[in-house]
Amino acid sequence: MLGKNTNQQQERASDASVLEVLIRARYPLIYVVSWEEQRVMTELLGVAAVLNKRVFDWSIVQGIARYRAGLTGPVEGKKGTKDPIVALREVFETSEPSIFVFRDFHNFMTDPHVKRTLRDLGAVLRSSLSTVVILSPVLTIPEELEKDITIVDYPLPSREDIKLLLEQIAADAKGNPSLSIDLSPQSIEAIVDAAVGLTLLEAENVFAKTLVLTGELSARQAALVYSEKKQIIRKSGLLEYIETEETLDSVGGLDVLKEWIVKRRKALSPGARKFGLPAPRGVLLVGIQGCGKSLAAKAIANELGFPLLRLDIGRLFSKMVGETELNVRRALAIAETVAPVVLWIDELEKGLSGVKSSSSSDAGTTSRLFGTIITWLQEKKSPVFVVGTVNEIDELPPEIIRKGRFDEIFFVDLPNLEERAEIFRIHLRKRHRNPDNFDIDYLAHVADGYSGAEIEQAIIEALFDVYQVKEDLETADIVHALKRQVPLSRTMHEAIRNRRLWAATRTVSASSFPWNVDEPQRVDNGERDKEDIYLQFLSFASTLSTDVRQMVECFLGGFPPKEEDAEKMRAYVVDYMHLAKRLSRLKR
Repeated sequence: MLGKNTNQQQERASDASVLEVLIRARYPLIYVVSWEEQRVMTELLGVAAVLNKRVFDWSIVQGIARYRAGLTGPVEGKKGTKDPIVALREVFETSEPSIFVFRDFHNFMTDPHVKRTLRDLGAVLRSSLSTVVILSPVLTIPEELEKDITIVDYPLPSREDIKLLLEQIAADAKGNPSLSIDLSPQSIEAIVDAAVGLTLLEAENVFAKTLVLTGELSARQAALVYSEKKQIIRKSGLLEYIETEETLDSVGGLDVLKEWIVKRRKALSPGARKFGLPAPRGVLLVGIQGCGKSLAAKAIANELGFPLLRLDIGRLFSKMVGETELNVRRALAIAETVAPVVLWIDELEKGLSGVKSSSSSDAGTTSRLFGTIITWLQEKKSPVFVVGTVNEIDELPPEIIRKGRFDEIFFVDLPNLEERAEIFRIHLRKRHRNPDNFDIDYLAHVADGYSGAEIEQAIIEALFDVYQVKEDLETADIVHALKRQVPLSRTMHEAIRNRRLWAATRTVSASSFPWNVDEPQRVDNGERDKEDIYLQFLSFASTLSTDVRQMVECFLGGFPPKEEDAEKMRAYVVDYMHLAKRLSRLKR
């Protein structure tokens, strides 16, 4: 019997809202953070009815008055109570059990008289059956009141709330033959997915706008519903909504990354949760500038079917004390509000490079910002898929790459021969040219060491060269443009080499044949050259299956020892790659 009573008590506790629990427990001062006044007031009326209490409502416009649902037009409160101090004193004088709701009271929280009156009121209400609820979309609590006030972050409407709203709109529109609302399970799921993160008023408005524009509301209109979320993002000024048409086919190479993303897309289904798979958390893309990290971020959003938000950490910093930390919390909260979404944190290292010296350089602001971000990455529960892009690996704090923050860390290197050929085809098609009219293999060889961005720029330069001079673009024009460029692989040779060394044991290559595994060029017999050849061998061997590696090494033996010269190492790598590729083809 005791067990049965305990279970019933637990069920009642789980059904009760946070507000009801706090009011039952006689918490004197409650601060509710919400834009949805009507939803909060409706819930408070329900709690008051259960507890046999009255509800009073205050605003600077009306003063304090008895709250009754369904009233339209302005309400005039008790004379003189528009003054916040007079209104608080009115609470002192009320003996009946009541809930007093003060709307937008954050504007007065810094006034010394208000602070003192609230502290006195909190002490009195602890022994009464009345509660003061401050209702505001902005949280402002002075230090003096931190121990007296309890904060409630009122949740946005649940999926069930939005579904009920949709069904209510469908019932209202039932008599109108010009309007059509599809309530099939697939349509409801698509519409609710698009509307999650909106307030009920915002959802109602966008549903009405969609009906006005199209005359129907179904899964096909989900994109229109998403448009309301763009407004939320634009108003914040902290995040940028990125419109993108890029797909995985727009990205040359990076086949390992593409395959990984496709698997994660399949894991987004409800069936994956039942199977025991966790929701994908995100991916960190590190590597060389211009090799497709930003393009991949846009393509990932399209592949997952989520909107893409870009977070520029530099935009979060403010000269006001405490404003930076508030900005990062707001940005992350907005991302969760409009989820499911892809959050692209671009050039992550630039915003976090000063973590180690933060205590002396900016009074610890960067350090606190970094702590907020990595804690959120670890603990987030909402469907926000994070794509971080990094160029300067050395400036990245080591804590960010710990397992649990991201699902995987990929290294995006300069494209190899096959990838360069694919990149040429993609950009020629994008410029309305048929790749079959060009010697793609020759162009890919000439562009050895060029990044995808440099290849694209060479095509654009060649188009400028021939415009109004020749009839159309030819292979030779692109070759001339390539030869005029000095690729990043030459100007940053040492930096690229160091990044590859760093990534060799810390990341997964985004490509099957990473780090230019084209035929190795003849090198000098230096220790550095030996390291480069060995690094090339390791990265290629890591892409092979265990049985292929064993068969090749059984025939050729192991990699030459360090004492051998670079030429012998080079010859081994050429033979190793040639035999491995042949064996791999045979096994298929």
